[in-house]
Amino acid sequence: MTMDVVTRMVADRPLVIFSRTTCCMSHTIKTLISGFGANLTVYELDEIQNGQQIERALQQMGCNPSVPAVFIGQQLVGGPNQVMSLQLRNQLVPLLIRAGAIWI
Repeated sequence: MTMDVVTRMVADRPLVIFSRTTCCMSHTIKTLISGFGANLTVYELDEIQNGQQIERALQQMGCNPSVPAVFIGQQLVGGPNQVMSLQLRNQLVPLLIRAGAIWI
């Protein structure tokens, strides 16, 4: 399992969150972003067949912890700290708009 699989999973999607159903930070980030009315794709790694391999690929890409991992416009933004930092600087919504995840 290489990062190519992750790349294919985020291709053509403005906003992708890799998550785990049992992860409270994943839940928080999904709630925050969906609160903006964003069009998001969520992959729950504990519910999909190759979830463990994808989790390892995310770690190789620098996600630590591996979930939640947020991709906006096919670019890895990072985890909860990076997303909250963007939100506190009022940069999250403009980024989502530019990526086409939110329509105004």
